Amino acid sequence: MRQDTTLRGRNTTKKTGIRISAKDPNPTLDTIEMVELQMHEKMEYPSKNQLWRSLPKQVQYPTFKKVLEYLEKSNKIMYDKNGAILWIFTDNEKLEQLHKESTKLR
Repeated sequence: MRQDTTLRGRNTTKKTGIRISAKDPNPTLDTIEMVELQMHEKMEYPSKNQLWRSLPKQVQYPTFKKVLEYLEKSNKIMYDKNGAILWIFTDNEKLEQLHKESTKLR
């Protein structure tokens, strides 16, 4: 993202000064969910390119990269030292049940 130091212009927010361009990718919720589901099903992909090509619908690569950035920031995926993408979000029903039934400590 580009920084605008003058805080002027049509596409600049007043608080952050970040210029928003029509060319910046803005993934839809459907796109994010599609990538999440694909990652959740397989749990690991050796590269971004393989994940991108395995998606059921075509997605522009810049949009895909933005989705991966979001998933990494929300602690749902991580990258290993070789660049493989791993699903790390815990959404296990059995784990949730154990958490509900566990004794709470102070």
